[in-house]
Amino acid sequence: MRRNNAGVTLIELMITVLIVAILGAIAYPSYQAQIRKSHRTEGKSELMQIAQQLERCYTTSNTYAGCASVALPRNTHSGYYQITAPTQSDTLYTLNAAPQGAQAGDTTCGTLTLDQSGTKGSASADPTVCW
Repeated sequence: MRRNNAGVTLIELMITVLIVAILGAIAYPSYQAQIRKSHRTEGKSELMQIAQQLERCYTTSNTYAGCASVALPRNTHSGYYQITAPTQSDTLYTLNAAPQGAQAGDTTCGTLTLDQSGTKGSASADPTVCW
């Protein structure tokens, strides 16, 4: 008598599950890094918008201080970054975008910075990587 083996053995199933788990373990960190990178765009965009507002204010009043159109600190639209201006005087400003919430795990770039001369920076990495 001959038996038909039409199903899968437990060993085959376990090997398949193991392969899927290994692929998931490799893919998930890469996915998370890509998500952080896309959220970083929100912080950069907000920094550029605030810098534009400050420049418009400077052209009309000849000072960065006291620009009513720029209320700081504030969070970005989705809340991934908090924008602050630790340095702001009549002729100078530095804007910081500090990661918040889920974005706080962004150790690649950390806090993004932008100043009145357009100099872009980051706390953790080469600015060309983050900007």
